[in-house]
Amino acid sequence: MGLTGVLLDVDGTLVTSNDAHAHAWVKALAEAGVATKFAAVRRLIGKGGDKLLPEVSGIDAKSEKGQAISKRRGEIFQKEYLPRLKPTPGAKELLARMKTAGLELAVASSAKEDELQGLLRVCGADEFIEASTSSDDAKSSKPDPDIVHAALGELGHPKETVVLLGDTPYDVEASLKAGIRVVALRCGGWGDADLKGATRIYDDPADLLARFDESPFGGRP
Repeated sequence: MGLTGVLLDVDGTLVTSNDAHAHAWVKALAEAGVATKFAAVRRLIGKGGDKLLPEVSGIDAKSEKGQAISKRRGEIFQKEYLPRLKPTPGAKELLARMKTAGLELAVASSAKEDELQGLLRVCGADEFIEASTSSDDAKSSKPDPDIVHAALGELGHPKETVVLLGDTPYDVEASLKAGIRVVALRCGGWGDADLKGATRIYDDPADLLARFDESPFGGRP
């Protein structure tokens, strides 16, 4: 069956936000008296905050302290970092090319809904997508496949005709668990070994766009 739809991760894939998320977590944790190293947090960006927080701090994300830290992280991210973020190279142009190719686009992101809308505006994706799902739409966050299933349901296409575009090992894992092919980008900060399982790997949206006709999005398996 031919490709009909694309599920899009946003952070690191369409927006250069992975470092910003990590810095926001480190600041929020520090304010709560929890010292963490940027590198330890950075390698977990792409997972849902409910999984990241206990891994770096031992704090239950559902606890009163965990919820306060998560809320503060969101405030820091939106106030200090979101206004300065940029699209990844070629992000909007790639989305336009996908639409020209007749593909329908849906977002499958671990971001919170209130953050997601700002991120979509940064990269211009709000002009092209048919549907979007965030961590608010899933019981379990990435690398569990719930968000991918939710986005696929919103798109309404058979999973055999859909590819997910992401940038982290957690995107790859979630997509494969959902039975969906995944194309990965290196611009999120991970190397090819980390992205093992992806059908193809490209540097960034611009690199994929330059090779679009030979990519899975251009009709090649």
